Order: sequence, then structure tokens, then C-alpha cells
Amino acid sequence: MSTGFDGMGARYFDGDRPMPQEVSLHIAAGMLQIGLDDDMVHRWPVADVRLLPDVAGKSVETGVILRVITDPLARLFVKDLSILQHLPHLKHRAPPKGRRRLVAWAVAAVAAVGIQIGVLVPLLADNLAGFIPASGERALGEATFGHIREALDETGLNPLETCEAPEGVAVVDAVVARLGSGQDFRDDVTVFVLDHPMVNAFALPGGFVVLFRGLIDAAEHPDEVTAVLAHEIGHVISQDPTRHALRSAGSIGVLGLLFGDFAGGAAVLFLTERLISAQYSQKAESGADAFAHDILEQANISPAALGDMFANMREKHGDAEGVTAHFLSHPALGARIDAALAAADDTRTYTASMSPVEWAALQGICD
Repeated sequence: MSTGFDGMGARYFDGDRPMPQEVSLHIAAGMLQIGLDDDMVHRWPVADVRLLPDVAGKSVETGVILRVITDPLARLFVKDLSILQHLPHLKHRAPPKGRRRLVAWAVAAVAAVGIQIGVLVPLLADNLAGFIPASGERALGEATFGHIREALDETGLNPLETCEAPEGVAVVDAVVARLGSGQDFRDDVTVFVLDHPMVNAFALPGGFVVLFRGLIDAAEHPDEVTAVLAHEIGHVISQDPTRHALRSAGSIGVLGLLFGDFAGGAAVLFLTERLISAQYSQKAESGADAFAHDILEQANISPAALGDMFANMREKHGDAEGVTAHFLSHPALGARIDAALAAADDTRTYTASMSPVEWAALQGICD
């Protein structure tokens, strides 16, 4: 069924030429047919015809201007307003163009960010770590240690104090020397004790190993502290902290480009938190454990002490909890305890890592 309209005064603007063309109008088969003088016919689906927004709501006595959502330039001026009753969606908002394409681009962007953070940044960090000079790595560790001390200070006035009682410091140095007697890493490791109740220990780039007073207080015997120290030295020797710092910094850089915090305080705080609660890969954790077993054995200290520390912490905080001890949140804690116990030689007589006097001095290092 075809419906004709008074074409007097109906004009079509194709958007290319400045002059309008007089046209005839019909509606048939759901199409608004616009007939031009040269016998060309433009067909607009009636469901896609819209009233031009800047004309809607004004007086339409002189006519209205119509458009079709599929053509951003074409316009149709009509005086016969009876045509409007055949156009059901005149004031409907046109659906956004390219929605599927927009969704596809959004998904691709998210995937690209995921690949950068999850694959490219770690790969680059692992390869770059070996090229950083020792002086640069140590400078990174010193700067990070400074940020950590500032972040952990509850007063906000001064960096968190390091524990430096001479007798306690001497015990730490002696333990590191004993552990390094067969590996010759004594000059590459610097140990600090922070005066904080957190049950924690971690390694930083440049050979820094940090123990917390809370860890020493929580230990049931001195070999537990020595075993944790050996484990963190294992991370230092494998450059795990440097890789972790580079990965975190790379991830922060990508996210900063997206959200605008290129080098702000949020980035520094995030990097500090990531290094305090370093979550190394299972391979890195297993490697640090194996390193600790070896140097403890060489120093005639029972490797089972590492398992004792883990078991002690698990009993107090639980296998999946204990946020104060970053190593508790590492996977397969039970397996790591079993590995430490298995590494000890039942036929061998081990010696304690510290004498009772030395253990008391270490416990009082923050006094």
C-alpha cells in the first residue's frame, strides 16, 4: 500500500550541494520514498526517520526538517505535516553508531593492558634486572628503604627507627658471616632491624635484608630468625627484589598512563606496599627456600628451623591469614614446611646459630 503526500514545497538537501532539490514523497512498504527530478529515488526506512532536534518543540506551521539516522548530512524539508503520523520514531534518540566496534575496541584495550602488565612487563623486568649495575641497584634499595621507613612511621614526623644496639648488631653480623662462610656473599648483604611490631622480613634491591622486631619477638628460638634471614638472603642472591621492583614500577607506569598518576604519591605508596608484602612466584620462593637449606646445612645449622618458623607462624596466624607476615601468604606453606624438615639430616648433630647470650642480645637490639 502506497501513500502519497503533497509534495509542494518539499525539498531535499543531499549534504553535498548547496542547492535543495524539489521532490515527491510516498510511503510504501515501510519506506519513505523521496523522488528526485532525475528519476532517482532515495528510500528512508520510516523507523529511522527523525525530526531534527533543533526544530522539535518550535512552531511547525511553516514546515519541519527530517533526517535519517543512517545519513548524517541529508535533510528533508516538508510542509505537508500529515506525513508525520506515518513516521513512528520521530523523537526517538538514534542508537549509537558503531556500538559493537566500540565494545570490541574496549575489550581489545583491556586485553592489551592485561598483556602488558601480566606478560611484557615481567618479561622486560626479568631481562633488565641483569643489566642494572650494582651501584644503581643499591641506590634503588636505599631509596626504597627510606620510603618504607617513612610509610611505617605512625607519627608522620620521622622515618621509622632502625635498631642499632651494638651487641645486637654484632650478633647479626656474626650470623651473616657464618651463613656466608661457604658462599662468600658477606659483602653483598646488609641487614637492618626495624623497630616495629610487624611479624615480617623482606629483601630489597641492592643486598638489603630487613627484619622486624616483631619477627624476633615471635620466634621461639634463635635458629628460626637465622633461617628466615637465610631465606631472604636467597632472594637477594637471585635478584628477586630487583625483578619485583621493576615489575611493580612497570605496572605502576602502565596504570599511571591510564589513570593519570604518572609519578605521584599513590604510585610511591603502592610500590612501597608491594615491596613490604612481596609476593614472589612459587619458583622464586622454592629457590629461596632451597638456598636457605643449603647455607644452613653448610653452617651446621638445622634447615628444619625454617620449617619451625613457618609452623610457628601458621599455628599463631593460620595458613591463609597472618597478614603481618608476608611469607605466610605465599602458596603451599605446608609443602614448604615439609621440605625444610626433609632437608635436615637426622644423623647429624647441628649447632645453634647463637648462644643464649647472643640470642638475648639480638632480642634486645631495639632497646
